[in-house]
Amino acid sequence: MASSLENLETQLEMFIENVRQMDIIVSDFQPQSQNVLNQKLQAMVHGLQEIDKLKTQVQDVHVPLEVFDYIDQGRNPQLYTKDCIEKALAKNEQVKGKIDAYRKFKANMLVELGKTFPNELSKYRALRGDEGRRGD
Repeated sequence: MASSLENLETQLEMFIENVRQMDIIVSDFQPQSQNVLNQKLQAMVHGLQEIDKLKTQVQDVHVPLEVFDYIDQGRNPQLYTKDCIEKALAKNEQVKGKIDAYRKFKANMLVELGKTFPNELSKYRALRGDEGRRGD
């Protein structure tokens, strides 16, 4: 799979370079450059055919749609992974904070329930099987 992706990447790079060169030729077109332009057009068609041949080798590759948004915005698609990891870390911290808050709430609630309803809390703990635990 890696060599298939490398082949596709190589073909795409060659195609992009060919298009860049064609842009230069067309933007400053001179009649004597017609043969070179024709060669570049043929190379472009050949490059598209090569890319089309490689599509069967990379059909199993799934690209998230957000990556295409990055490309459309002119951003490096390799930054997508970095941004996903940063978002996941931020969400992880947020969820961890909520879990910690709920644990503190539970501990405080058990302390207060123990003060107000000691017999009932003892029965509750006996039913749950955690009589020895007091803080959580």
